[in-house]
Amino acid sequence: MQSTSRITIPAGLVDNHATMPEGEGGPEWIAGLPELAAHFLDRWGLRVDGPGAHGAVALVLPVLREDSSPAALKLQPVTDESTGEPHALRVWGGAGAVGLLDEDAETGTMLLERLDAGRSLAGVPDAEAALLALSELLGRLQQAPPPAGMRRLADVASAMLAEVPDALPRLGDPGERRLLASCAAAVEDVVGEAGDRLLHWDLHYENVLAPLPAAGREPWLAIDPKPLVGDPAFDLLPAVGDRWDDVVATGDVARAVRRRFDLMTEVLGLDRPRAVCWTLGRVLQNCLWDIADGKPALQPEQTAIARALLS
Repeated sequence: MQSTSRITIPAGLVDNHATMPEGEGGPEWIAGLPELAAHFLDRWGLRVDGPGAHGAVALVLPVLREDSSPAALKLQPVTDESTGEPHALRVWGGAGAVGLLDEDAETGTMLLERLDAGRSLAGVPDAEAALLALSELLGRLQQAPPPAGMRRLADVASAMLAEVPDALPRLGDPGERRLLASCAAAVEDVVGEAGDRLLHWDLHYENVLAPLPAAGREPWLAIDPKPLVGDPAFDLLPAVGDRWDDVVATGDVARAVRRRFDLMTEVLGLDRPRAVCWTLGRVLQNCLWDIADGKPALQPEQTAIARALLS
């Protein structure tokens, strides 16, 4: 832990930022984090109310407001992904998502409703009940009108397809090259009609939290969106591939993947062939990121999902 007089920066967050490229955070952002936190604690009249939590990029501090009501201070670098978060939260207005209490667009800092960080859908023992809850929540979020100026899936998908020719030769396994090419071909089939719905982009089980017990809120709320505008099927993969041990434990990975996929498409009312294409698009995106990071092989979970949907 890196300590200051007012906050403690988790060592894991420091490590995450140590290798981040310029413009996405990095050691310089970490060095300025204590001052950034102190500024917003003073500006919004907040008191730290316990140890902070972090994901890959952001630090979230439990705080108390001047009236002693609980909240959460989220500090994160300004990136293409993070800039849309407050706009989506404002559109959702707390319906199915964490409430936005205040924000500072220049620094990406947000004051959020505090949720119960110890209770997520990842801890629900019944895997099918958890997936059903997530799918119903996703469907509600996708009904909101997208804010103006939001990133668009059409642009994201076109950029992915442009990367494929350079990425394919960097895979050592010919079978994986063929699989990646199949994913790209699926995206090419649908990229001309990329959709116009507001997507969360990262709704997996740990990004669905319960409210505080006395909050009087609905049972589950989404956090940490990386929103863009596009086809609702582009939102499926995080949940299809989450809690992977549950999939493996069934003894038939392909069947379990298709069961998850079919449940989600049914709840969301999606066209199955089109949903297959956009889910393969998410596989393609994940694989391209790995290849760009220098990994010579694809993640087994990604290849298993792709093969299950292509079969």
